[in-house]
Amino acid sequence: MPITAQPIKDPLAPEAAAAALAPRLLAQAAESDQLGGFPEQEFSWLREAGLLLAPLPASLGGSGLADSAQTLPLLRVLRHIGRGNLAVGRVYEGHVNALQLLQHFGQPTQVAGWAADAAAGHLFGVWNTEAHDGVKLEPLPDGRYRLQGSKTFASGAGHVTRPLLTAALPGGGWQMLILPADTHSPALDASFWRPLGMRASASFRADFTGLEIGPQDLLGVPGNYYQQPAFSGGAIRFAAVQLGGAEAVFDETRRFLQRLGRTDDPYQRQRLGEMSMLIESGNLWLRGAADHATRPAAETDHEATVAYVNMMRTAIEEICLRVLQQAERCVGARGLLQPEPFERLHRDLTHYLRQPAPDAAQADAGRFVLSRPEPAYHIWNV
Repeated sequence: MPITAQPIKDPLAPEAAAAALAPRLLAQAAESDQLGGFPEQEFSWLREAGLLLAPLPASLGGSGLADSAQTLPLLRVLRHIGRGNLAVGRVYEGHVNALQLLQHFGQPTQVAGWAADAAAGHLFGVWNTEAHDGVKLEPLPDGRYRLQGSKTFASGAGHVTRPLLTAALPGGGWQMLILPADTHSPALDASFWRPLGMRASASFRADFTGLEIGPQDLLGVPGNYYQQPAFSGGAIRFAAVQLGGAEAVFDETRRFLQRLGRTDDPYQRQRLGEMSMLIESGNLWLRGAADHATRPAAETDHEATVAYVNMMRTAIEEICLRVLQQAERCVGARGLLQPEPFERLHRDLTHYLRQPAPDAAQADAGRFVLSRPEPAYHIWNV
């Protein structure tokens, strides 16, 4: 049964709470790193810290973290959670995404009901990825709907009790819905999840065939989920979590070298200098993405926003890969042996960096800049 989540009263508190929680998450991560497992203890800490309610507005018990004006604090929260445990960060990012979407597209009574669910401790998520037997929504004569098909990479499966799904309609188009999975449980296939890393994210295959929902479970109208720039723009959230993973690698590399007394080695100094620059570059990308997200709607060029997001996610990926490479050289084979954390950190970050369509994202940024006549300094209207 979900445990009641605690609200955060101070709008500045989520970032401080996440920063304070990160070392505890890191210390617990080895215990949670089990195939088919889930970081239950960690999410109880997030509930106690008020982070599950934080994306909701103050009127609903949160701190407004999902508001566009709070984009930079949100990205920093996600970064802190990611540096503690990437599997926790992945599931928490999905929770935040779902709460953002339901606030944007839900009716007031729906939002109030789902906010009450979050306050009662329900964990939300977004399950969109599917294979050949994707989810379809079949209207029934009594005004209800029957689900058919499955989703893959359903992170938090068995623990996320309010997953947001996309489902194909008979006449075409995609409809969002939020499934009360505590009473309408999908069939889970844990054998799907045999990953390199991110073991504790429980990203199983979930089959919804035969489950029925009512009209009150539908969110928005067909096509809402794929509206731009919000659809592509959401990549800044997972990129923030990834950057947190790279920061953990940096911190642990520095700790390892300090413990061994290798801080006077000129080559180690050079590597740590480069890693420092990479991490700070990532932080500047978070700030740039937040600047775009917080612009007034009248001043926002949606194409420019999507292109900037695509650049940002590409840059963060390259930063993370380079940090991993330099960390390997710093710690050598000895550092990659358990109980040192590098083996797990490396697996988790390598796996989490494999996000959809990386080449297409970078190419789209190139397409955008090739279509513009402005000088480089003015393209992003900063």
